[in-house]
Amino acid sequence: MALTYNAEWRLIHAGTVNLNWEPAAPTAGHAKLHIESTGLISRLYKINNDYHANLAGGFCAIETGMEVREGNRQRSNRVTYDHEKKQASFVERDLIKNTVISSHTVSTPACVHDVLGALMAMRRMNLAVGQSGTLPVSDGKKFAEVRVEAQEREIVKTPLGVFKAVRYEAHLLNNVIYPRSGRVYFWLTDDDRKLPVQVRVRLQILIGTITLQLVKEENP
Repeated sequence: MALTYNAEWRLIHAGTVNLNWEPAAPTAGHAKLHIESTGLISRLYKINNDYHANLAGGFCAIETGMEVREGNRQRSNRVTYDHEKKQASFVERDLIKNTVISSHTVSTPACVHDVLGALMAMRRMNLAVGQSGTLPVSDGKKFAEVRVEAQEREIVKTPLGVFKAVRYEAHLLNNVIYPRSGRVYFWLTDDDRKLPVQVRVRLQILIGTITLQLVKEENP
């Protein structure tokens, strides 16, 4: 499955996001995410980031990595998840200086999700509108049982079409997993596929709201 999203920031087309899922089993495989700024935003602040996640059965994280190329910053981070020791280890490097910037180790359950694995697992939660559940999530620096709420049925219009969807809120921000203040919403189609057709991140202080809308879907 390959999904392409347009990113909008303050009514400006800000970039594209490509999400690829290569299954090795029904709940295991390799996920890749590419984020690239375009147009005016790219001229102001170039972004060209790549993220990957290797997931075992149950979408349990094995290893994740990210290369961050934002303006003059070039960094990489890698997280390894040890299911036997029940811990995740994070290492961030400066690619220009070839130095370690930071490292962390955090205790986790034997099965824990990275953010992409959590999205895949959320699609299988089968929450009715008004219900909530939790997912074990870690970025290698923090761990939390992240609350997910199925909030409303809505009609979502994207460049790919009009979809009947359910809006979910994932409580990842506000120092739960990530330190930024804000809220994260996902719109999944109201059917068995639960295709993520829209994502919205509402951040406080300067940045504001970023919206991703599905523009292309490809299946092998």
